[in-house]
Amino acid sequence: MERKVFQLGDVVQMKKPHPCGNNEMEIIRMGMDIRIKCTRCQHSVLIPRAKFEKNMKKVLRSAAVENENA
Repeated sequence: MERKVFQLGDVVQMKKPHPCGNNEMEIIRMGMDIRIKCTRCQHSVLIPRAKFEKNMKKVLRSAAVENENA
């Protein structure tokens, strides 16, 4: 299975929504654990990388594309 490609600053869609009802999260810290922040209520959650990769559907907005356009 191919590894999912994501980087710091990307907005990703998760399989399950946050309790506020939003399933779009921004990646704000990367390492062995990944910290994601809800784009609606700004709550952040620290989850293990393996669990994040399993629960991430796709990258909605890439930080690299936004930096090239700026």
